Amino acid sequence: MTLRVSRRNFVAGSAALLSLSALGTSALAQETRLRLLWWGSQPRADRTNKVSQLYQTKNPGTSITGEFLGWGDYWPRLATQVAGRNAPDVIQMDYRYIVQYARRGALAPLESYMPAKLNLDDFDKAQIEGGSVDGHLYGVSLGANSAATVLNTTAFKEAGVDLPTQATTWDEFARMGAEITKAGKRKGMFGLADGSGGEPLFENWLRQRGKALYTADGKIGFGVDDASEWYDMWAKFRAAGACVPADIQALDKNDIETNTVSLGKAAAGFAHSNQFVAYQAMNKDKLALTNYMRIKPDSKGGHYRKPSMFFSVSAQSKSIDLAVDYINFFVKNPEAVLLLDVERGIPESAAMREVVAAKLDDNGKLALAYVSGLGDLAGKLPPPPPAGAGEGELMLRNIAEQVGFGQLSPSDGGKQLVTEITQILARG
Repeated sequence: MTLRVSRRNFVAGSAALLSLSALGTSALAQETRLRLLWWGSQPRADRTNKVSQLYQTKNPGTSITGEFLGWGDYWPRLATQVAGRNAPDVIQMDYRYIVQYARRGALAPLESYMPAKLNLDDFDKAQIEGGSVDGHLYGVSLGANSAATVLNTTAFKEAGVDLPTQATTWDEFARMGAEITKAGKRKGMFGLADGSGGEPLFENWLRQRGKALYTADGKIGFGVDDASEWYDMWAKFRAAGACVPADIQALDKNDIETNTVSLGKAAAGFAHSNQFVAYQAMNKDKLALTNYMRIKPDSKGGHYRKPSMFFSVSAQSKSIDLAVDYINFFVKNPEAVLLLDVERGIPESAAMREVVAAKLDDNGKLALAYVSGLGDLAGKLPPPPPAGAGEGELMLRNIAEQVGFGQLSPSDGGKQLVTEITQILARG
């Protein structure tokens, strides 16, 4: 079941914070405690907990607790906690949500802590801007990444199908997928995942057409024809046996564990480069990364180098100084960075990139090479998505499922998507 983050839930909640005077001496104790919340897989949790343990070792008397969820469950949980005045001190934040949370006063501005307590001097300027809203810094990028295609190279080889290259088109990729499915080397395995509900895929495809998900002024950046053609392309892929049918794609809950590649249902799936380390850890077969396919051989790529995620600090936190110090440790301490590796992306700090690069294993090197080797496939970072973009992402996925199950035609699906997103954005 897909869960939706509603703005009503986001702003709802009537529980009030107790005053410091009512807390008495416990308020002082709280200053040495931090609570973290993030989305991700178990390997990410293991790495995060190790960094927290390292921080506690170096800062005796500090207590850090953390909780993690899958992407689909994370945002409803965060919205509920923020509305209930029970937000964690350190919040893992995404590019598509940071504007929404910042403008509603849920996040603390961090620029006043720079550079004394938060040293981002060797971060790329674009990545700092990516965490800024209305002139204030609300998120510290934890790494750079790009959208990617994950390939089960063993399955491709078994089927006698060459791996795609940077020049491969979507039509060519679909033919590869159909060949893998037809070869039937593994029972129940298809060539490709169904990417029709994937927002990064759709955005990449739109960018190749000179369009966008959203304009700089927060309007929808594509039309009915674009959305209808997108759904129709994947309908044709399903009909040709190139990608998994709708009932199998429905098993994917938008996390690594349930991705069709990890489930052994597809030889190719769609993810982000920073997830590769965790994907390989969960798959016995040899995996590889490549770009999203081109619409035409001469199409400009729709990729961009983006902040994989941010750490933000709750405006409700009673331990903002401690939270800032923890984030600075997370992104600038060499021991911490080595524990994290590139699971959250390539470090933004130039100095920390050098530290990690010297110690990367083959999987980490592959992810680093992918991001740095996009070439003409990579373009400018788009503006931050407007408020409501999270609902738009879920709408794309929900309508894709309906089209996949034959409940909507691609044309009707395209019309509904544009109508729904336009209404979501109009509500502000």
